[in-house]
Amino acid sequence: MPKRLKDNLTSDYFSAANQMRSKTARRRIAAYVESYDDVFFWRMVLSGFENDRRYFEVMLPSKVNLSKGKKQVLMNLVGDNLGEDMIACVDADYDFLIQGATKTSEKIISSPYVFHTYVYAIENFQCYAPSLHNVCVMATLNDRSVFDFQLYLKEYSKAIFPLFVWSIWYYRRPNFSDFSISDFNKIIEVGHFTMQNAAEGLARVRHKVGRRVIQLQNENPDAKETYLALKEELKALGVTPDTTYLYVQGHHLHDSIVAPMLTKVCEKLRRERENEIRSKAVHSTQMRNELSCYDHSVENVNAMLKKNLGYVNSAPYLRLKSDIQRYLDKHETDSCKQGNSQTAEETPIQ
Repeated sequence: MPKRLKDNLTSDYFSAANQMRSKTARRRIAAYVESYDDVFFWRMVLSGFENDRRYFEVMLPSKVNLSKGKKQVLMNLVGDNLGEDMIACVDADYDFLIQGATKTSEKIISSPYVFHTYVYAIENFQCYAPSLHNVCVMATLNDRSVFDFQLYLKEYSKAIFPLFVWSIWYYRRPNFSDFSISDFNKIIEVGHFTMQNAAEGLARVRHKVGRRVIQLQNENPDAKETYLALKEELKALGVTPDTTYLYVQGHHLHDSIVAPMLTKVCEKLRRERENEIRSKAVHSTQMRNELSCYDHSVENVNAMLKKNLGYVNSAPYLRLKSDIQRYLDKHETDSCKQGNSQTAEETPIQ
């Protein structure tokens, strides 16, 4: 096999391989992902579409080297070879929201063989607000609700939404570096989180966002019309003032906003459970045994967050699944038409 084919198998190759199989064999679809961290997520997504006719193999961009990343999947190693039996599965990042402003963005929104998360990245799904209480339960084995994650992230999203629109506004233009994602992340940083100062942290974010919005308005006095139009367009694409957190940079959301918040909440829940054990133990030996048992049963909150699957009923995830189903339905319809056409050609005229 030529070196290029070894390194960069094409959809035609997989299609030919599928045609060589017996009629009872399952069709193999290669699904290329960006990195190791993406393999499990996309395996979980695609497993639901496997049946007695097809299966997916989740793969990294190259079989012969360690090249990884979105550009490797979409542009360099895989991109031009995508087809019915070879798809790309990537994070949306800003590429979906900037709607074709770059080559990568154009590839994401135009190719029927590229599937993306809609939210910024997998980490955003893992931080899905309605699922965070369950993450705390998994980590602490304490089901008491002591903090309203949904309300907090809703208010946080409302606070950062006006500046988020500006961020996308800049990234749709050549001068995006004038207001980079890093600049945006610094402003939406909450700071040290405690359950007691949660409201104060949100107030600080609102204040910082307000100042920066005024500054950007002054720097772009003719942008009002395009800004307002973009705000409505983003809402149509799925970004609402209540859910903006799902579309900010995933690592920043996880590392700076959600993980510190969960850590504090879980610390409180663990202390509660430990105090309960101490108060109910009949004697010291029982107390030590129960505390030891509890300590061995609880889990690291960051590990539980990475295993969180509570987003499977979220609107962006369901939208992703709908895209995959549409692609599979089209392929089966086309295959059926092709089969009927071949049968008609082979049938002799009576």
